Amino acid sequence: MDINQIREFLPHRYPFLLVDRVIKVDPGVSIEAVKNVSINEPFFNGHFPREPIMPGVLIVEALAQAAGILGFVTENRRPDDGYMYLLVGVDKARFKRQVVPGDQLILKASYITVKRNILKFSGEARVEGQLVASAEFLVAEKRL
Repeated sequence: MDINQIREFLPHRYPFLLVDRVIKVDPGVSIEAVKNVSINEPFFNGHFPREPIMPGVLIVEALAQAAGILGFVTENRRPDDGYMYLLVGVDKARFKRQVVPGDQLILKASYITVKRNILKFSGEARVEGQLVASAEFLVAEKRL
């Protein structure tokens, strides 16, 4: 998926759309996506001006957005159909390495289960093959 297709599945927009490309998606199983980290990101103005580091919560958000795309594809839904996925839980979040401008985050999320309208995913973010963050996510489906 290119950015135009991603925008069909995620309601997020600049500066909060954190998935640039989807490499592959296997509905009900997994997704692999990319976030290119640029010095032009607005959060680098304050985090930190002399040593820019991507905030961990935004790495988790990028993983959750990739998981959201997987959820929409798996459930065969889109925001334009009147659905939204809301992040309702993050468990087992771990951060192993800093992410800096010039890095390319490879975001991988796996579908674990669904109960009623709650979907559960696990995710990992890597840079050049090295694990930088991991977490499990709970996402609630909301009908608009």
